[in-house]
Amino acid sequence: MPYHDPFQPVSTSSMNRLESHHDATDKIASQFFDNASAMRINTDAFIYNAIKSSHPKVTVIDTDTNNCNIISYISATGNGTLARLTNSDNTELFTTSQSSWPSSLYWTTYLPPARRLDGGPGTLVHQPIFDKFLVTWKNHEFLVYVADCRDGTNFIRLSRQYVLTSNPNAAYSLLKIVGAWQNILHNEVWVFDQGYWHKDPQLFASIQKSRWTDIILPEDLKEDLLDTVLRFYGSKETYARLRVPWKRGLIFYGPPGNGKTISIKATMKTLFDREESIPTLYVKSLQSPRGPEYSVSSIFDKARAQAPCYLVFEDLDSMVTDKVRSFFLNAVDGLSENEGILMVGSTNHIERLDPGLAKRPSRFDRKYLFDDPDLEQRTKYCQYWQRKLEDNKDVEFPDKLCPAIAGLMGGFSFAYMQEAFVSALLKIATEQNQAEEEESEWNKKSREGEKMPNEATKVKEGRKDQKVEGEEAWDLVKMEEEIGFVGKDKAVSADDDRGGSDDDFDRYVLWREIKVQIKNLKKELGKGENSV
Repeated sequence: MPYHDPFQPVSTSSMNRLESHHDATDKIASQFFDNASAMRINTDAFIYNAIKSSHPKVTVIDTDTNNCNIISYISATGNGTLARLTNSDNTELFTTSQSSWPSSLYWTTYLPPARRLDGGPGTLVHQPIFDKFLVTWKNHEFLVYVADCRDGTNFIRLSRQYVLTSNPNAAYSLLKIVGAWQNILHNEVWVFDQGYWHKDPQLFASIQKSRWTDIILPEDLKEDLLDTVLRFYGSKETYARLRVPWKRGLIFYGPPGNGKTISIKATMKTLFDREESIPTLYVKSLQSPRGPEYSVSSIFDKARAQAPCYLVFEDLDSMVTDKVRSFFLNAVDGLSENEGILMVGSTNHIERLDPGLAKRPSRFDRKYLFDDPDLEQRTKYCQYWQRKLEDNKDVEFPDKLCPAIAGLMGGFSFAYMQEAFVSALLKIATEQNQAEEEESEWNKKSREGEKMPNEATKVKEGRKDQKVEGEEAWDLVKMEEEIGFVGKDKAVSADDDRGGSDDDFDRYVLWREIKVQIKNLKKELGKGENSV
């Protein structure tokens, strides 16, 4: 949808008509700034009275921008037009009996790109502290004042929006549409952090990359999990017929790095892709300047309002501490109804959870163990990497390596298996780049007629150094051709179609390097080297 910058003034004859309501010095702006610099109790009431006094013949509707922001709505959707009724350079000043004030004030801040990898110069964002706009919507015109009405030392920004209109019904219709739009997700996920809910488009984009086909889990666990989740949202009538509350709680537990988080993300995507999408509410922490009890109330109030929904608590054991435990348990299973809420909590340490959460049904009813993978699952994970590398001509990865590598990774989580593959592939790529640079340098010297040094460098792939006494550079290249380089990860006889015996794994650079990485990781885990 088109984006309109509300801080670019728009030339329109309507501006002149509305501006005639107040003189050039803008009495409302004057009173706002005088009040902002003085002792006060309730700025909202003060500004409302100032506006009503200056515009006695029109209706003034006082609204909160947090839930019904007209300027943001029109800027994002293009469903209407905006005209900012002050100079774009904000240099217009007027003088009161006390001071000189601008006719508007807004904070200008730099907003960097959401991800530095995406590049881009970032953008400037203007946050109104006091401003006024002409809004046109469906042939209706409104004068809208925006004011920061925060009082005292309160850290919470109270942004008010005053809509002036001679047609209140039209204004209320617009506010209802804006409020409905602002309280639904637009390719976003609701995230609760530091005591506030916000919409996160980056998390949504990350979720879109999650696929169940990429998750290696026991098939019975995966099928049961998906069936439990999907069946819940289609069973409202069944729960009603059985006269049981339509709510469920699941716990994902087990050692870190075995798929709890990626399974949660894949479930989010599955629910989003339904014909009737299910919103996700993701809780990062219960920490809040107002205390964790306030956070728990805000979280479950939002979940009840958004139901049916998918409510996620990651690292549940670190959130529900002794201080907030009873309050949390009451929110989960107290007098308030939690109809339509499927709640999921993940933990690496289920033994740390209060028994009232971990063992009592009707709070978290089902528990799913995400354990370290067995040999079959490790083999499937190696096959997953084999598919990822099938277009890579620099690394040979035959089928027989999958069970062999999996056999060396006993006791590894999927996260450690991933680290072994990533580290091995990075090491291979680095060595290959170095070999190519050396080969390029040798070829350059050959063209210039230079002799090779008496002590030749490594041929490739970490094989033993070979000495070439007084040979020209092209002789070394010829020697490489004679021993039969196949790609960049094996050197066998050029006449051997099989590339050596089936048990001769050491000719594969991936095998040699991943053994080194597995050995290092097992030392890190304190598991010993085993057979590596």
